Amino acid sequence: MTYDEYRAGKPLIVTAALTGGVQGKEANPNLPETPDEVAEAAKNAEAAGASILHLHARKQSGERAFATARFQTLTEAVREATDDAIIQHSTGGTAAPDALRAEPLRTDPAPEMASLDMGPLNRYDHLTSENTRALVEALHEEMQARGIKPELELFNGGHLNEALAIWDEFAEPPYVNLVFGGGTTSVPHPRNLLTLVDSLPDGAEFTTLAFGPHQLPLTTMSMLLGGHVRVGLEDNLYYRKGEPAESSAQLVRRSVRIAEELGRPVATPAEARELLGL
Repeated sequence: MTYDEYRAGKPLIVTAALTGGVQGKEANPNLPETPDEVAEAAKNAEAAGASILHLHARKQSGERAFATARFQTLTEAVREATDDAIIQHSTGGTAAPDALRAEPLRTDPAPEMASLDMGPLNRYDHLTSENTRALVEALHEEMQARGIKPELELFNGGHLNEALAIWDEFAEPPYVNLVFGGGTTSVPHPRNLLTLVDSLPDGAEFTTLAFGPHQLPLTTMSMLLGGHVRVGLEDNLYYRKGEPAESSAQLVRRSVRIAEELGRPVATPAEARELLGL
Protein backbone atom coordinates (compact mmCIF):
# COMPACT_ATOMS: atom_id res chain seq x y z
CA MET A 1 0.00 0.00 0.00
CA THR A 2 1.09 3.58 -0.64
CA TYR A 3 0.30 7.21 0.07
CA ASP A 4 -1.55 7.26 -3.26
CA GLU A 5 -3.83 4.50 -1.98
CA TYR A 6 -4.48 6.55 1.15
CA ARG A 7 -5.41 9.46 -1.10
CA ALA A 8 -7.72 7.18 -3.06
CA GLY A 9 -9.59 6.30 0.14
CA LYS A 10 -8.71 2.65 0.55
CA PRO A 11 -10.55 1.24 3.58
CA LEU A 12 -8.63 1.03 6.85
CA ILE A 13 -8.56 -2.29 8.72
CA VAL A 14 -8.55 -1.82 12.49
CA THR A 15 -7.33 -4.73 14.62
CA ALA A 16 -8.14 -4.74 18.33
CA ALA A 17 -5.65 -6.62 20.53
CA LEU A 18 -7.79 -7.15 23.59
CA THR A 19 -5.73 -8.75 26.34
CA GLY A 20 -2.30 -10.13 25.42
CA GLY A 21 -0.35 -12.66 27.41
CA VAL A 22 2.09 -10.66 29.53
CA GLN A 23 0.39 -8.06 31.71
CA GLY A 24 -2.83 -8.42 33.65
CA LYS A 25 -5.17 -6.42 35.83
CA GLU A 26 -2.26 -5.37 38.01
CA ALA A 27 -1.19 -3.15 35.12
CA ASN A 28 -4.67 -1.85 34.28
CA PRO A 29 -7.81 -3.13 36.03
CA ASN A 30 -9.77 -2.69 32.80
CA LEU A 31 -7.71 -5.35 31.01
CA PRO A 32 -9.96 -8.38 30.32
CA GLU A 33 -8.77 -11.85 31.32
CA THR A 34 -11.69 -14.30 31.52
CA PRO A 35 -13.56 -15.48 28.38
CA ASP A 36 -16.62 -13.46 29.40
CA GLU A 37 -14.56 -10.32 29.94
CA VAL A 38 -12.75 -10.76 26.61
CA ALA A 39 -16.05 -11.42 24.83
CA GLU A 40 -17.53 -8.20 26.21
CA ALA A 41 -14.39 -6.31 25.14
CA ALA A 42 -14.65 -7.91 21.69
CA LYS A 43 -18.29 -6.87 21.34
CA ASN A 44 -17.46 -3.28 22.22
CA ALA A 45 -14.37 -3.15 19.99
CA GLU A 46 -16.33 -4.44 17.00
CA ALA A 47 -19.05 -1.88 17.63
CA ALA A 48 -16.36 0.82 17.77
CA GLY A 49 -15.02 -0.16 14.33
CA ALA A 50 -12.59 -3.06 14.71
CA SER A 51 -12.89 -5.72 12.03
CA ILE A 52 -10.15 -8.07 13.36
CA LEU A 53 -10.00 -9.30 16.95
CA HIS A 54 -6.57 -10.54 18.08
CA LEU A 55 -7.03 -13.10 20.85
CA HIS A 56 -4.87 -14.63 23.58
CA ALA A 57 -6.28 -17.26 25.90
CA ARG A 58 -5.62 -17.30 29.64
CA LYS A 59 -5.78 -19.81 32.44
CA GLN A 60 -8.13 -19.30 35.37
CA SER A 61 -5.14 -17.87 37.23
CA GLY A 62 -4.84 -15.13 34.60
CA GLU A 63 -1.62 -16.56 33.17
CA ARG A 64 -1.35 -17.06 29.44
CA ALA A 65 -2.70 -20.36 28.06
CA PHE A 66 -1.91 -22.14 24.81
CA ALA A 67 -4.19 -25.16 25.11
CA THR A 68 -6.69 -25.64 22.30
CA ALA A 69 -9.48 -26.14 24.85
CA ARG A 70 -8.86 -22.69 26.36
CA PHE A 71 -8.90 -21.08 22.91
CA GLN A 72 -12.05 -23.02 22.05
CA THR A 73 -13.86 -21.67 25.11
CA LEU A 74 -12.61 -18.16 24.43
CA THR A 75 -13.48 -18.17 20.74
CA GLU A 76 -16.98 -19.51 21.34
CA ALA A 77 -17.63 -16.72 23.83
CA VAL A 78 -16.29 -14.09 21.41
CA ARG A 79 -18.29 -15.43 18.46
CA GLU A 80 -21.44 -15.42 20.58
CA ALA A 81 -20.87 -11.80 21.59
CA THR A 82 -19.92 -10.38 18.16
CA ASP A 83 -21.59 -10.11 14.79
CA ASP A 84 -19.06 -10.69 12.01
CA ALA A 85 -15.58 -9.79 13.26
CA ILE A 86 -12.58 -11.75 11.99
CA ILE A 87 -11.06 -13.96 14.68
CA GLN A 88 -7.26 -13.97 14.83
CA HIS A 89 -5.49 -16.29 17.28
CA SER A 90 -2.04 -15.59 18.63
CA THR A 91 0.63 -18.25 18.21
CA GLY A 92 3.27 -15.97 19.72
CA GLY A 93 5.56 -17.82 22.03
CA THR A 94 7.28 -15.70 24.65
CA ALA A 95 8.18 -18.11 27.46
CA ALA A 96 6.29 -20.99 25.77
CA PRO A 97 7.63 -24.38 24.60
CA ASP A 98 7.51 -25.00 20.86
CA ALA A 99 5.30 -28.05 21.37
CA LEU A 100 2.40 -25.80 22.42
CA ARG A 101 2.67 -23.18 19.73
CA ALA A 102 0.27 -24.81 17.26
CA GLU A 103 -2.46 -25.43 19.85
CA PRO A 104 -4.30 -22.15 19.11
CA LEU A 105 -4.69 -23.23 15.46
CA ARG A 106 -6.70 -26.35 16.31
CA THR A 107 -10.05 -24.97 17.40
CA ASP A 108 -13.25 -25.99 15.63
CA PRO A 109 -13.81 -24.05 13.50
CA ALA A 110 -10.29 -22.81 12.91
CA PRO A 111 -9.69 -19.08 13.26
CA GLU A 112 -9.70 -17.17 9.98
CA MET A 113 -6.31 -15.68 10.85
CA ALA A 114 -3.38 -16.31 13.17
CA SER A 115 -0.17 -14.50 14.00
CA LEU A 116 3.09 -15.97 12.69
CA ASP A 117 6.26 -14.65 14.33
CA MET A 118 9.02 -14.45 11.73
CA GLY A 119 12.02 -14.51 14.02
CA PRO A 120 13.45 -14.25 17.56
CA LEU A 121 12.02 -11.85 20.11
CA ASN A 122 13.30 -10.63 23.47
CA ARG A 123 11.06 -8.58 25.75
CA TYR A 124 11.70 -7.46 29.29
CA ASP A 125 14.26 -9.39 31.35
CA HIS A 126 12.66 -12.82 31.30
CA LEU A 127 10.58 -13.23 28.14
CA THR A 128 12.14 -14.59 24.99
CA SER A 129 11.01 -16.56 21.97
CA GLU A 130 13.44 -18.22 19.58
CA ASN A 131 11.04 -18.68 16.65
CA THR A 132 13.42 -20.87 14.68
CA ARG A 133 12.94 -21.27 10.96
CA ALA A 134 11.86 -24.86 11.54
CA LEU A 135 9.12 -23.75 13.93
CA VAL A 136 7.95 -20.95 11.65
CA GLU A 137 7.72 -23.43 8.77
CA ALA A 138 5.80 -25.95 10.87
CA LEU A 139 3.29 -23.34 12.05
CA HIS A 140 2.82 -22.03 8.53
CA GLU A 141 2.25 -25.52 7.16
CA GLU A 142 -0.46 -26.13 9.73
CA MET A 143 -2.07 -22.77 8.92
CA GLN A 144 -2.11 -23.71 5.23
CA ALA A 145 -3.64 -27.10 6.00
CA ARG A 146 -6.40 -25.52 8.09
CA GLY A 147 -7.11 -22.60 5.78
CA ILE A 148 -5.82 -19.96 8.21
CA LYS A 149 -4.30 -16.75 6.84
CA PRO A 150 -1.07 -15.81 8.63
CA GLU A 151 -0.32 -12.31 9.78
CA LEU A 152 3.47 -12.10 9.52
CA GLU A 153 4.86 -10.52 12.69
CA LEU A 154 7.94 -8.49 11.77
CA PHE A 155 9.53 -7.46 15.04
CA ASN A 156 12.41 -5.80 13.21
CA GLY A 157 13.93 -5.36 9.76
CA GLY A 158 15.75 -8.67 9.92
CA HIS A 159 12.42 -10.44 10.14
CA LEU A 160 11.47 -8.88 6.82
CA ASN A 161 14.49 -10.70 5.37
CA GLU A 162 13.10 -13.94 6.80
CA ALA A 163 9.70 -13.27 5.27
CA LEU A 164 11.13 -12.32 1.88
CA ALA A 165 13.07 -15.60 1.74
CA ILE A 166 9.77 -17.52 1.66
CA TRP A 167 7.52 -14.75 0.31
CA ASP A 168 6.15 -16.83 -2.56
CA GLU A 169 4.77 -19.38 -0.08
CA PHE A 170 2.24 -16.90 1.29
CA ALA A 171 -1.17 -16.51 -0.28
CA GLU A 172 -1.87 -13.15 -1.86
CA PRO A 173 -1.90 -10.60 -0.51
CA PRO A 174 0.69 -11.28 2.20
CA TYR A 175 -0.28 -9.42 5.38
CA VAL A 176 2.50 -8.13 7.62
CA ASN A 177 2.49 -6.51 11.03
CA LEU A 178 5.27 -3.98 11.62
CA VAL A 179 6.07 -3.95 15.34
CA PHE A 180 7.72 -1.04 17.17
CA GLY A 181 8.76 -0.77 20.80
CA GLY A 182 11.45 -2.09 23.11
CA GLY A 183 13.54 -5.24 23.23
CA THR A 184 14.27 -6.66 19.80
CA THR A 185 11.35 -4.91 18.12
CA SER A 186 12.02 -2.05 15.71
CA VAL A 187 13.06 1.26 17.27
CA PRO A 188 9.86 3.35 17.42
CA HIS A 189 10.50 6.30 15.13
CA PRO A 190 8.71 7.60 12.02
CA ARG A 191 11.82 7.18 9.85
CA ASN A 192 11.97 3.47 10.72
CA LEU A 193 8.33 2.96 9.78
CA LEU A 194 8.99 4.68 6.45
CA THR A 195 12.03 2.49 5.81
CA LEU A 196 10.15 -0.75 6.47
CA VAL A 197 7.15 0.29 4.39
CA ASP A 198 9.45 1.26 1.50
CA SER A 199 11.08 -2.18 1.74
CA LEU A 200 7.84 -4.15 1.41
CA PRO A 201 7.18 -5.84 -1.93
CA ASP A 202 4.42 -4.51 -4.13
CA GLY A 203 1.05 -5.97 -3.29
CA ALA A 204 1.70 -6.50 0.41
CA GLU A 205 -0.82 -5.24 2.93
CA PHE A 206 0.61 -4.01 6.22
CA THR A 207 -0.58 -3.00 9.64
CA THR A 208 1.35 -1.14 12.33
CA LEU A 209 1.67 -2.03 16.01
CA ALA A 210 3.51 0.30 18.38
CA PHE A 211 3.74 -0.16 22.13
CA GLY A 212 2.75 2.37 24.75
CA PRO A 213 3.11 6.06 23.92
CA HIS A 214 4.22 5.25 20.38
CA GLN A 215 0.89 3.64 19.48
CA LEU A 216 -0.95 6.83 18.54
CA PRO A 217 1.70 8.60 16.39
CA LEU A 218 2.87 5.53 14.48
CA THR A 219 -0.58 4.08 13.81
CA THR A 220 -1.71 7.50 12.58
CA MET A 221 1.31 7.60 10.29
CA SER A 222 0.40 4.13 9.05
CA MET A 223 -2.98 5.48 7.96
CA LEU A 224 -1.26 8.15 5.88
CA LEU A 225 1.00 5.58 4.25
CA GLY A 226 -1.98 3.50 3.17
CA GLY A 227 -1.47 0.87 5.88
CA HIS A 228 -3.74 -0.46 8.58
CA VAL A 229 -3.60 -0.21 12.38
CA ARG A 230 -3.59 -2.38 15.48
CA VAL A 231 -4.57 -0.85 18.80
CA GLY A 232 -5.79 -2.19 22.13
CA LEU A 233 -4.88 -2.87 25.74
CA GLU A 234 -2.43 -5.62 24.82
CA ASP A 235 -0.13 -3.01 23.35
CA ASN A 236 -0.99 0.17 25.22
CA LEU A 237 -2.53 0.54 28.68
CA TYR A 238 -2.98 4.31 28.51
CA TYR A 239 -5.22 6.69 26.61
CA ARG A 240 -2.78 9.52 27.22
CA LYS A 241 0.10 10.09 29.63
CA GLY A 242 -1.05 9.41 33.16
CA GLU A 243 -4.58 8.37 32.10
CA PRO A 244 -5.23 4.62 31.94
CA ALA A 245 -7.31 3.52 28.97
CA GLU A 246 -10.88 2.51 29.80
CA SER A 247 -10.98 -0.26 27.19
CA SER A 248 -9.68 -1.40 23.83
CA ALA A 249 -12.89 0.03 22.36
CA GLN A 250 -11.84 3.48 23.55
CA LEU A 251 -8.57 3.14 21.65
CA VAL A 252 -10.40 1.81 18.57
CA ARG A 253 -12.79 4.77 18.63
CA ARG A 254 -9.86 7.19 18.64
CA SER A 255 -8.28 5.53 15.61
CA VAL A 256 -11.62 5.51 13.80
CA ARG A 257 -12.13 9.19 14.55
CA ILE A 258 -8.65 10.05 13.24
CA ALA A 259 -9.22 7.97 10.11
CA GLU A 260 -12.49 9.76 9.44
CA GLU A 261 -10.81 13.15 9.87
CA LEU A 262 -8.15 12.04 7.37
CA GLY A 263 -10.80 10.93 4.90
CA ARG A 264 -9.98 7.25 5.24
CA PRO A 265 -13.06 4.98 5.47
CA VAL A 266 -12.95 2.23 8.08
CA ALA A 267 -13.34 -1.30 6.72
CA THR A 268 -16.21 -3.49 7.76
CA PRO A 269 -15.35 -7.14 8.46
CA ALA A 270 -16.64 -8.01 4.97
CA GLU A 271 -14.42 -5.35 3.38
CA ALA A 272 -11.45 -6.52 5.45
CA ARG A 273 -12.00 -10.10 4.22
CA GLU A 274 -12.00 -8.83 0.63
CA LEU A 275 -8.82 -6.80 1.11
CA LEU A 276 -7.01 -9.72 2.75
CA GLY A 277 -8.26 -12.45 0.43
CA LEU A 278 -10.00 -14.40 3.19
